[in-house]
Amino acid sequence: MQIEISTRHGHLSSTTRERIASKVEKLPRLFDRVTAIHVTVDLEKEDTPEVEIRVSAEHVEDFVGTERAGSLWESVDLALHKLEQQVRRHKSKETDRRHGGRRPGASLADASLESLNEEPESPGIEE
Repeated sequence: MQIEISTRHGHLSSTTRERIASKVEKLPRLFDRVTAIHVTVDLEKEDTPEVEIRVSAEHVEDFVGTERAGSLWESVDLALHKLEQQVRRHKSKETDRRHGGRRPGASLADASLESLNEEPESPGIEE
């Protein structure tokens, strides 16, 4: 997996780049088909830096999270949070599609919950 960090309108120190890389390299834990991560930091407005994180994966369109916040680290964290939500949503859709609209074992759990919630039927006593 490749991690590329670029900057517009400024420069990031090597320690800042390493810290950003350490944060984004955790994304493949959520989705194992990640092939590349591109982070772009826009420092045009120094008081509100903008961070765009683009994740490329096999057989899927790119996931993109963009955020502008009061600090660089807040922008990075918020953009990562957006990406995590996108990846989780994609994985749940993929899992649902693969298993016919439900997750494995869901029918057993649902059936046992329904049986617990239902009142027992009284035997049909006719007078």
